[in-house]
Amino acid sequence: MIRQPSPDASWRDSARPARFFMFDAKACFPLLLLLFHIRLWTFIVAITTMLFFTLLSRYGFSTTVFVRWLRTGLAGKRKPANPWWL
Repeated sequence: MIRQPSPDASWRDSARPARFFMFDAKACFPLLLLLFHIRLWTFIVAITTMLFFTLLSRYGFSTTVFVRWLRTGLAGKRKPANPWWL
């Protein structure tokens, strides 16, 4: 649950994530692309992307954390200490 800032909020409230209604502001970027290229497929891509990023934020992932988690999953468990060229 997100608290609403009080009228006498201080600088400590500047760390809150930017929101556009209930969506994270980063998730709303596809809407901007939709406004420049209004087509059905752009609408579908924008809604799908917004839902994806909203689900990420719902489960506590930021975009950076999700990319790192995905990269770790793709790299696998074995991480050699020596570079391949030695």
